[in-house]
Amino acid sequence: MNISLFSNGLRSVAVAAVLALAPAASAETLKIEHSSGTTDVEKNPKTVLVYDFGMLETLDMLGIPVAGVPGSAIPPSLEKYKSDTYPKIGTLFEPDYEAVNAAEPDLIIVGGRSQSKYAELAKLAPTIDLTSDDKDLIGSVKKNAAILGLIFGKEAEIKAASEKLDASIEKLQGVAKGAGTGLVLLTTGGKISAYGKGSRFGEIHDIFGVEPADPKLQVATHGQAVSYEYILETNPDWIFVVDRDAAIGQEGQPAAALLDNELVRQTKAWKNERVVYLDSAKLYLTSSGLKSEQDIVDQLTEALSKK
Repeated sequence: MNISLFSNGLRSVAVAAVLALAPAASAETLKIEHSSGTTDVEKNPKTVLVYDFGMLETLDMLGIPVAGVPGSAIPPSLEKYKSDTYPKIGTLFEPDYEAVNAAEPDLIIVGGRSQSKYAELAKLAPTIDLTSDDKDLIGSVKKNAAILGLIFGKEAEIKAASEKLDASIEKLQGVAKGAGTGLVLLTTGGKISAYGKGSRFGEIHDIFGVEPADPKLQVATHGQAVSYEYILETNPDWIFVVDRDAAIGQEGQPAAALLDNELVRQTKAWKNERVVYLDSAKLYLTSSGLKSEQDIVDQLTEALSKK
């Protein structure tokens, strides 16, 4: 599978973000095309507010300072942003508009869970929507990273990271071939849901090449509720687990305890020690970020290589 970032249409990523020079004394501006429209953005904006953890992760990777972040559900990989050093500007779902106004931002970044607030935030300052596309997850993750690279003059760094991800995915696809069937399970609040092709965590099958243990699983945002009996009947070679409660810092029965059940213990996956507890925060909160996708690919490659 050829998923190179700068081939064909993606080369123009953002050169869909066409450079527009303002009057001589003014700052350079870029016309950025994004998921909710087109926005004029100042090159190298100084005061940046971020409402998407994947994009925050990418900015952090690039060494770009931010002036405001959501105040809750900050994942472990971004632990430093819990500090009071970083002003809090509401949550992913509900911005604190007074705090936004007070910050006088040059740029606001939304995406995913905060996408619905784009229109309101765009009234306050230049805002771009870097929501990833479930139908082209890796392509959109790289495209959005390239947009940030363009805005902040970090094109070379993004190109290198994207090419590394491409190579890693090709390696994972090779490892996944012939590794057997897989079932993706999410646990939360003592309940279990399964995700198949085309679903929220469908990249494991659709992109990385793990054969689905149940090809008939319905595509649903919140997965399909399943029982222990279903898991045994499906009897996958591999079980990939996302612990939502752990991802968002919510109290609940750990996934490992929930799945330690008489019926699950009879599956091929359990018997062969092929139950893989994925980095849930990266899959659930930051998978729109280039670094998280790299980490997810690396974890899966390591696990499947032990087949």
